Amino acid sequence: MNKIKVMIADDHAMVRQGLKTILELEEDICVVAQASNGGEAVDLAKSLKPDIILMDINMPVLNGLQAIKMLKEGNDRFKIIVLTLHQDREYLFKTLQMGCEGYVLKDAESSVLIEAIRSVFHDQTFIQPNMTSELVKEFNRVTLYEHDRSLTNNLTTREIEVLKLIAEGMINKEIAKNLYISEKTVKNHISNIFKKLDVNDRTQAAIYAFKHNIKA
Repeated sequence: MNKIKVMIADDHAMVRQGLKTILELEEDICVVAQASNGGEAVDLAKSLKPDIILMDINMPVLNGLQAIKMLKEGNDRFKIIVLTLHQDREYLFKTLQMGCEGYVLKDAESSVLIEAIRSVFHDQTFIQPNMTSELVKEFNRVTLYEHDRSLTNNLTTREIEVLKLIAEGMINKEIAKNLYISEKTVKNHISNIFKKLDVNDRTQAAIYAFKHNIKA
């Protein structure tokens, strides 16, 4: 039987040894290398070409994200399962965007990790079941942000200038004086801003500006 060759990248020796012991109880899995930092992980992966890389995020020299980026940009098609303490959905979403095939938390049952290794080896993506809802939440957040950013992109340079001054709390007369334009022109810009951002008043426009870091 051809065994699944696994490399473990984690800066804690006890974690690496514990994982090795657990994984090698399985007849179809063998641990071919252990890396204590991201730089070592990149070098070992390129020389040994494991089937699966278990990658921690917080490591010295190169962190996991940096190592993933380097490995995924190369010619070899490395399959990477992120094995981490991070339950933040931002990390989950980011690593999947980077091309990782799996995401498992360190407090998961060993059976979950073993299932992840086998699934990824057979060209499937594996996300720890209780993390899938977090992925959906992050996808919705990013989608909403992209939508909001596209609204901002619809504003002209002058409208963005007016929006910044609205956020500063200026009234129309002050905005007109600051930008050397008439109050009527200011009113027209504000009307356009409200329509493009789908807001109803100056307060909502100011909140939008603060949320999207649009400041004078």
